[in-house]
Amino acid sequence: MSLGDEDGYGNDSGRSNDGYSTLGGTRQTRTRLPDGQGGDGYGPRRPARTSRSLFTVIGVVVLLLGAIAFANMGGGDGGGDGASGSGGKKAGSAPTAPTGTKPVTGKNGDIASGFAHDEQGAQSAASNFAVALGSVEMFKKNSRHTIVDAIYTSTAAAKLRGPQDAAYSPAFLAKLGLDSDGNAPQGNTFVSRTIPVGTKLDSFEGDTAKVSVWYTGLIGMSGPGSTDPVRTSWKTFTVELTWTSEGWRAVNDSQKDGPAPVPGDVAASSSDEISKAVEEYGGFTYAR
Repeated sequence: MSLGDEDGYGNDSGRSNDGYSTLGGTRQTRTRLPDGQGGDGYGPRRPARTSRSLFTVIGVVVLLLGAIAFANMGGGDGGGDGASGSGGKKAGSAPTAPTGTKPVTGKNGDIASGFAHDEQGAQSAASNFAVALGSVEMFKKNSRHTIVDAIYTSTAAAKLRGPQDAAYSPAFLAKLGLDSDGNAPQGNTFVSRTIPVGTKLDSFEGDTAKVSVWYTGLIGMSGPGSTDPVRTSWKTFTVELTWTSEGWRAVNDSQKDGPAPVPGDVAASSSDEISKAVEEYGGFTYAR
């Protein structure tokens, strides 16, 4: 997974032909509900503006009903990923609130480790893997190898190193404003962060799990004269995990765009503010 694949950068970043891969506002929509039939504390009902407004509302309601019906059919990308056979668990909705389970205190290098051998542990591991794979360290060869070795099984890691090194080529790094070693120019700050929003357990069968992590990301160069300002992205990282003697390890993964919300109406900050924030605000250990 690499956030560097935004805006045409690194479409092949971290991806190999054998199926392994790694991650590397302007307006706000508001909806006005009809006022109640008097006495609801919100004043009298507003008169309808025009018949066009009525037709618009009807059209929106029809679209929403269609979307809800489609969702209830059980279709979608994860339809065939439910666990098969005895003991398997199908994907389902999960509470949006945190469970309250405390994050682990163990570390494998700079990556949290020691997640439980259960559904929550698999989701927590996947979230922290996404964070590491979307970090600035992935753009430097030595730290990238360390991250891959800590996250993937030894077999998967061995297959990934070569294709990843080729993907994070000097030409690719130059597009991001980095030198061949992955360093930013003096006086500039390269930003690459993954911030999980939620997780979904696609399947779980004891020693194997498939987890999707919905996340927002930051990537770009902050500094004077930067032609690649820091921007946001929204993606879903899906990883297949297996339980080993060292805990959860990734076997394979993939990534797709979205779901992406409507941009907010907060004005973009200056490069100085972004650089300062990156230096002052540290990351988290994520637990489901």
